[in-house]
Amino acid sequence: MPRWLDERESRVWRAHLALHTELQAVLERRLLADSGLSLADYALLVPLSESPDGVVRARDLAASVGWERSRLSHHLTRMQRRGLIARETCPDDARGAMVRITPDGMSAITAAAPTHVADVRRTFIDHLTPADLTSLDDIYTRLRAVLAEESDL
Repeated sequence: MPRWLDERESRVWRAHLALHTELQAVLERRLLADSGLSLADYALLVPLSESPDGVVRARDLAASVGWERSRLSHHLTRMQRRGLIARETCPDDARGAMVRITPDGMSAITAAAPTHVADVRRTFIDHLTPADLTSLDDIYTRLRAVLAEESDL
């Protein structure tokens, strides 16, 4: 027999889903209008821009955003056409692919970041107390560990 959600659990779960959807939509709309980057572009450019040499192995990039290889490949193709990234062969493994941020990609993320971070603060961070942030950090860490275990099964 299913273990149904009680009223409170259902309310919290639905609020979580609604907040996630609404927050993504607001941030996506603003980021796209201000920079021409989607949230997906931004999510991929961040680890590339933070890498000392601007290069990340494709499988590590996919893992950082929780995407399947095919989704990453299609999105990287679009980003490559726009001149934001370049693909290279992995020097250690001919089957592996490396992704390099281009100067245009670095310019795009550098220009987009201040406004995007301000939007994240305005719509989320600034409405939380330090205790809220600690609680959310603990909750998200615990839930991500559960999901990591699930994906290993």
